[in-house]
Amino acid sequence: MIFREAEKDDISALSEVRQSVKENALSDPRKVTREMYEAYLGEAGKGWLCEVEGEVVAFSVASLSDASIWALFVKPPYEGRGIGKRLLRLATDWLFEKGAASITLSTAAHTRADRFYENQGWRRGELNPDGEVRYGLDKAD
Repeated sequence: MIFREAEKDDISALSEVRQSVKENALSDPRKVTREMYEAYLGEAGKGWLCEVEGEVVAFSVASLSDASIWALFVKPPYEGRGIGKRLLRLATDWLFEKGAASITLSTAAHTRADRFYENQGWRRGELNPDGEVRYGLDKAD
């Protein structure tokens, strides 16, 4: 497994990973545009990916403007291998290094992702009307 910073040339592969997931699937893939990826991989944030034998199998993206995790997705055949944990750590470490005191994210409630963040020590918030649950993580002192 190779972990590295994601670049704009990786956007097609990141989009393929995003569209491969079974839970938290996009109802309309056009809602996440190339321009959004470009912004988050540029001035608005930073991303990381994991490659296995040259194939991009997972990625995470941190948003600097609101100190959040914009994306964390792993292709289903690669789940349960610690890839998501490592990508989440890369994103949170970077946001904390950039001065964030706390980080937020949201995910669909009652999913594996919901349990994943709770198991990683994130603080589970209230359920939003759209079925998403908000999480927070504070910087350790």
